[in-house]
Amino acid sequence: MRNNLNSDKRVRVRYAPSPTGEPHVGNIRTALFDWIIAKKFNGDFIVRVEDTDQDRKVDGAIDLQKSSLMWLGLEWDEGLGKEGQYGPYVQSERLDIYLEHVNFLISNDKAYKCFCTPERLEEVRKQQRESKSEIVGYDGFCRQKQENYSTYQVSDGCVVRFKMPQNGESTLNDLVRNQITFENRLIEDFVIIKSDGFPTYHFASVIDDHLMEISLIVRGEEWLSSLPRHIQIHQAFDWDIPDFAHIPTILAPDKTKLSKRHGATSVLEFKKEGYLPEAMINFLCLLGWSIDGEQELISIDDLIQKFNITELSPSGSVFDKNKLNWMNGQYIKRKTPSQLAKILYDFWVEFPPESFDFTPSQKDLEIIVPLIFERLKTLREAEEWVAFLYKNQISYTVDDLIQKKSDIHLTNLFIEKTLNSFNGLQKFDSDSIEKHLRDLINELEVKPGMFLGTIRMATSGQKVSPPLFESLEILGREKTINLLKQADHMIKQSINA
Repeated sequence: MRNNLNSDKRVRVRYAPSPTGEPHVGNIRTALFDWIIAKKFNGDFIVRVEDTDQDRKVDGAIDLQKSSLMWLGLEWDEGLGKEGQYGPYVQSERLDIYLEHVNFLISNDKAYKCFCTPERLEEVRKQQRESKSEIVGYDGFCRQKQENYSTYQVSDGCVVRFKMPQNGESTLNDLVRNQITFENRLIEDFVIIKSDGFPTYHFASVIDDHLMEISLIVRGEEWLSSLPRHIQIHQAFDWDIPDFAHIPTILAPDKTKLSKRHGATSVLEFKKEGYLPEAMINFLCLLGWSIDGEQELISIDDLIQKFNITELSPSGSVFDKNKLNWMNGQYIKRKTPSQLAKILYDFWVEFPPESFDFTPSQKDLEIIVPLIFERLKTLREAEEWVAFLYKNQISYTVDDLIQKKSDIHLTNLFIEKTLNSFNGLQKFDSDSIEKHLRDLINELEVKPGMFLGTIRMATSGQKVSPPLFESLEILGREKTINLLKQADHMIKQSINA
């Protein structure tokens, strides 16, 4: 088979989600590969909604697909509100098209109506199991009846089956897996129109791919078993077969298929956890592919230029959350303070931190971001580092104030000395704060960690915080002194109790 990526034919790829829930990272990786290929070859990226299974349809699911694509910046050319000459792009709106094509097959002895009851079909399967038959599935009972080749109407209340060849092979050169061959005799006459008049995935997807002039179909390896069916439908219409690339499954660390029991799998969950879209794209592309086996951080422009789906490993790749965290941290570090402040501000507007009493302004964040960005793996982690800055009250115990090898009286002295020093401080900036506190440490002849640990707890309620002197400057003189007075009051109450 020719490789349409290397031909003069316009490259058209499609992402075809079903509206059954939130987009899984595996689905979005398929969309990502489609989008990159379309960009690389100046082609078209189409989004088609495959909603023929009406029982599994979930309200709002397509909006989630749209939100996921938009978050990652995977802009599409047709579908999802962008109508083109190949629409409609929702399968439930194309039923008349499928009806026309199924009757073409019936009239050309390539398909037939089947009236077998569920009870009869179950009895056939039971007999096949008991006899350990090599061939399993439908036994062709209705295939022999001439009356089943009359024009199909939905009111017939039956299914329509495709008439599989009973000999020969279905062969295709997959772009990821090379040549794949199936024996036709082992494939049953499969259903292409269900009793409700809706097409099956096998039938609708082939019809749509042809009519929408799709040149390459990227999909998960779980669809490999459907390949002979799709090949035969193409051949029944005497249509050219597009290129196929069956990409490997994303695996969990235990080498099973990644699922919800392993943690977040929805793309929008990763957004909510605070991952950057460019990090997510970079990470997903490297699941089974690399530029040179060494380079880890790859820009989107480089991905478009260098990605080659034929280089994708056919083996499943493990979704390593630790690697994703590292990669996301690297992308965070690459942002300027103003860029990260804007990103963090927008993130907190969309996902308000539960521990904040008020949301900081973007201008405030430009001051705090340089103090924490090197420590962050995700945007979500920023909340725990800076929560004390945006609370009306902080909480801790007297025991929290007392550092290792210190005692309540020494702790009381630390607070009193600091209060007196800050009251007389003319300029309340980080340099002045640091000088005064270090002068106190030298005066008291105590270890810096002991002294500063007490001040950190009194002003943040945290054992770990952003750099202390800069944090106090951000808090401001008035709030810092009020917090120290609160600590002083607590200690004196405890001493006098």
